[in-house]
Amino acid sequence: MPRGIGAWWLHRKRQSDFPNEEQHRSGMVRAMKLGSWGWLFRRPKRYIHLQQAPFWQLCLFLAAVFLLFSVFGFYYDVMAGGTEPYAVVLTSAIYNGLNVALWVLAVARLPPIIFPVVMAIQAYLPISRYLRSWAEAIFHPAAVSPEQGLHFAGTAILVAVVGSYICFSAYIRITGRETFRIKNELELAHSIQKTLVPPVSKITRSFEIYGVSEPSEKVGGDLVDIVELQGGDTVAYLADIAGHGLQAGILMGMLKTAARTALADSHETDGKAVLSELMKTLNVVLPQVKEAHMYATFTALRLNEDGESFYGMAASPPLLHWSVARKSLQRIEEQQFPLGLLAVADFPAHRLSMDVGDLVLIATDGILEVTAEMQSRRAFRRVGTPGREFGITALEELVAEHADRPLTEVAACILQSVRDYGKQLDDQTLLLVRRRTR
Repeated sequence: MPRGIGAWWLHRKRQSDFPNEEQHRSGMVRAMKLGSWGWLFRRPKRYIHLQQAPFWQLCLFLAAVFLLFSVFGFYYDVMAGGTEPYAVVLTSAIYNGLNVALWVLAVARLPPIIFPVVMAIQAYLPISRYLRSWAEAIFHPAAVSPEQGLHFAGTAILVAVVGSYICFSAYIRITGRETFRIKNELELAHSIQKTLVPPVSKITRSFEIYGVSEPSEKVGGDLVDIVELQGGDTVAYLADIAGHGLQAGILMGMLKTAARTALADSHETDGKAVLSELMKTLNVVLPQVKEAHMYATFTALRLNEDGESFYGMAASPPLLHWSVARKSLQRIEEQQFPLGLLAVADFPAHRLSMDVGDLVLIATDGILEVTAEMQSRRAFRRVGTPGREFGITALEELVAEHADRPLTEVAACILQSVRDYGKQLDDQTLLLVRRRTR
């Protein structure tokens, strides 16, 4: 296994944690191939709501824009004293409304490279003059008295504004209804996530275990769980599904079910073999219930009644082991692929020597990748400049400082420090295990 493969997958995960991540990655790949000119071929993200709106809904928005800006055609007639023929005024209004509506459509759904071409055409071609000549040649409009012209233009402006208001109101009403529905679905997903990932704690003859997950504003896929085996031993594990949203949340629930089922059916007594078989099973099961781009990082601990402990890792952040005897902290890493992505032949597990009082901590990248914000003075003093990640070193310092405190307090101190450091953008999950006196 090449060195750094686990870190590479974590970096890839960081890039994939976006809505519509497949579109995001494909756009980034195209931009990288095109070099510094890639921005000319990317659609602006600020108009993503128009890019993803159904066609009929987009048409409603464009109709509102068309009616609103058609007012300029009638306004020109008012400024001319109402003397323009009706056909010429209507042609001008249609041209102004259609021009702006097409620009909105182009900005929302087409790459910026076409904008200079269209602007050059409009700048050098007197389109409005051609349309006026065309209207006069086709309709042979009669002269209009100023009084009739002003009355017509005023009435048309009123009709256009009211029509635009109706279309905008309908668009906002439909969008608001969809937003409310999505909000309700997210609240339901959050409640399901809290049910599936509650704080977990357990005290065995030899170990004290505590796990907690703080969900972000989005629905995520972090999971921490404790499972008691048939012989009285315990498996505690932490998993992180790549991405956000309902897909990640659903896959997280499937992973928890698959893990508990696999452990319940396992009759393996060897500590390393149990963890290795668990990861191999999940690596086989997950591809059958997920999309191709999704995967899970995973760390599991086998904690025996006699005090023996083992660990297995799949592309997850480092495991931190605080030794009471040495008063030092060891960072344990395993170079491995994540679960559910590739057909990996073996996921090895290893023995973990823990003395009484030793502490083991596992954190997801939602903690490690929090970035310092300018408004956070505490973070500014720590890193010197905003934008730097919290990182594994800061986590190690917190573990060393609070290692002798109760596990719940250690977790609370870490989560509070991370909140003070920067805004939470991902689920933040911790699993802590302490070796205790029997």
